[in-house]
Amino acid sequence: MRALIGYVRSGEPDLTNRQMALLMLVYLTPGPHTVRGLARGLGVSKPVVTRALNTLGTLGYLRRERDQDDRRNVFVVHTSSGADFLEGFKRLLRIDSEGASRQGAGFQPAPARTAFAHG
Repeated sequence: MRALIGYVRSGEPDLTNRQMALLMLVYLTPGPHTVRGLARGLGVSKPVVTRALNTLGTLGYLRRERDQDDRRNVFVVHTSSGADFLEGFKRLLRIDSEGASRQGAGFQPAPARTAFAHG
């Protein structure tokens, strides 16, 4: 939970789950990455990936690059800004997990509330 709060307070752009999944897929799996392959990997359509790539490209986190061998192919590649963003997010997760481990193994999240809980 602290990681998410830290992320919100960081002033970094709010990414959707889809954008974050796409970003992590590109950075954590071997390439080359294409829109078609990324769509297949995420189980979504190519237009969905294209919209997410447009946003991530505007933020400077990913870049489209034409294949020099076959100019018809376009690859999705890393950027230093994207790597910096994910490194900062990783630090937040590490801080959160270290805090959770200090609380001990007995820590349990609160039970989920439902609309039906009050009868």
